[in-house]
Amino acid sequence: MTEPARGTSGIEPFRLEVPEAELAELRARIAATRWPDEIPGVGWRYGVPGAYLRELADYWRDGYDWRRFESRLNELGQHTTTIDGARVHFLHHRSPEPDALPLILTHGWPGSVVEFLDVVEPLRDPRAHGGDPRDAFHLVIPSIPGYGLSGPTHEIGWDVRRIAAAWAVLMQRLGYPAYGAQGGDWGSWISWELGLTDPGHVVGVHVNMLATGPLEPGEVPTPAERAAMQRAAHFRRELSGYLKVQATRPQTLAYGLADSPVGQLAWIVDQFREWTDAAEVPEEAVDRDLMLTNVMLYWLTGTVASSARLYHEVRGAGGFRAHPPTTVPTGVAVFPADVVQPLRRVAERTANIVRWSQLDRGGHFAAMEEPDLFVAEVRAFFRLVRSGIPGNEPRRSGDPGR
Repeated sequence: MTEPARGTSGIEPFRLEVPEAELAELRARIAATRWPDEIPGVGWRYGVPGAYLRELADYWRDGYDWRRFESRLNELGQHTTTIDGARVHFLHHRSPEPDALPLILTHGWPGSVVEFLDVVEPLRDPRAHGGDPRDAFHLVIPSIPGYGLSGPTHEIGWDVRRIAAAWAVLMQRLGYPAYGAQGGDWGSWISWELGLTDPGHVVGVHVNMLATGPLEPGEVPTPAERAAMQRAAHFRRELSGYLKVQATRPQTLAYGLADSPVGQLAWIVDQFREWTDAAEVPEEAVDRDLMLTNVMLYWLTGTVASSARLYHEVRGAGGFRAHPPTTVPTGVAVFPADVVQPLRRVAERTANIVRWSQLDRGGHFAAMEEPDLFVAEVRAFFRLVRSGIPGNEPRRSGDPGR
């Protein structure tokens, strides 16, 4: 991949140009896959079915067009910078509206900046998409350190607090005195922590996944709360294997996934099927090419090990706990097929909830699954917190934004 040109601002332009030899090697590795045996007729009970994965892998090798999505990423304005010793890749796509609110969007695992490709333009330029220009955003979309185009991390300690602190530095470098934060999965934790880390500049935090603690002893759950608790129990019992492996043995797992593109594909696709609003195959919920582009960013950058290490880091920093108390205005969008269903009355004990929405469709990868609903929710929440914000126009000297 092309290295960024050197400059003096600390933020460098980046252009993605994967050598054709790397794509040829990927196709050869897919063709040479050593397929395991399986029990016929069990569907998804034991994991990703072989017939489905073979067809998807064949399409990846012979039908998928990486160059189309490589160009799409390059059109959005890619940059890199170094923060606290780690490389940070990010998209910076400015709105044509001068009073747009800066917004940092954060993905999770097994996601990437690709999650947001279908929502960039409606958020950036609502006027051109039938919306109110007062809802416009200047968008900053970073790759988490250790993920995708940020490349591997090279030291321990990159947990959600450290990432949030890096995001505060990034927004400062871009010259944004006030901004919003949004995220799902790890992006939810990071955005929440960013509100705690930089409360003087974060005007609001919106999440589309929220982990809450349990009800207090003696509290009787409502039917909706009981359903959410049952869903959480199902996740712990049936769907949390990836979490336990990545939180305890990320390096051991990485040897297999870093060597086999089909192994990497299966590990990620399994989550796209289980966490989305899909009945049979993940393509019922997400675009197949976008899903493969997401997998490509893990494969091409060799970040399977470093992305998994975030689970180990969080486990070592105190574990997967509910979010700490915050006073920053907070919005929550609950998509019905998401793997986590929060309890509102628990959340309201420690958070300044100003908008809570129960959506009727969609799952964990909200921006990919239901871009229109996602955009509407983000706009509606930040409409509540925009008033009284000081000037948001970034400095012009060395500004790398588009």
